[in-house]
Amino acid sequence: MLIDLSDILSVDGKTKELKMPVSMDSFESKLGSFPVVEKQPLDVVITNTGKKVLRIEVKGKVSLALPCDRCLKDVATEFEIDLEKEVDMKTSEEDRIKDLDEINYITGCSLDIEQLVHNEILIHWPMRVLCKEDCKGICSHCGKDLNEGPCSCEQESPDPRMAAIRDIFSKFKEV
Repeated sequence: MLIDLSDILSVDGKTKELKMPVSMDSFESKLGSFPVVEKQPLDVVITNTGKKVLRIEVKGKVSLALPCDRCLKDVATEFEIDLEKEVDMKTSEEDRIKDLDEINYITGCSLDIEQLVHNEILIHWPMRVLCKEDCKGICSHCGKDLNEGPCSCEQESPDPRMAAIRDIFSKFKEV
């Protein structure tokens, strides 16, 4: 959804407050496609602070269904959209690239809300998603969810000579 910024740019000190719906039904990236399970309208405040500088404030929430890193069950993950940014509309796109200012949600005199939300989700993407802290994951042989109970795969007995090394690894276990 695009917001026309030309009327705000025409008057110094003008403020525009909007309640914008999030129209995306899924989040698409190189990571995959993730369905949006909950979305709240975004509160958008755009202020012309003078000399073609806009202050953009966006607040809202979007929840995506992300797979648990251990058992692959969908977990509703909430992303808080809280952006406050000042944009100098006098600078050209080439100058923004030189300054490493990656504002790809403003094109000409239009603000693309969907692109802004997409960027905020990527910035706040979690390192690890777990359905619960003690998730047991899935069996590496048969693929059964071990949270629902043990599988019938044959459990190999570990070599007793490796007990000291196994103790070291169990103390520093990440996943």
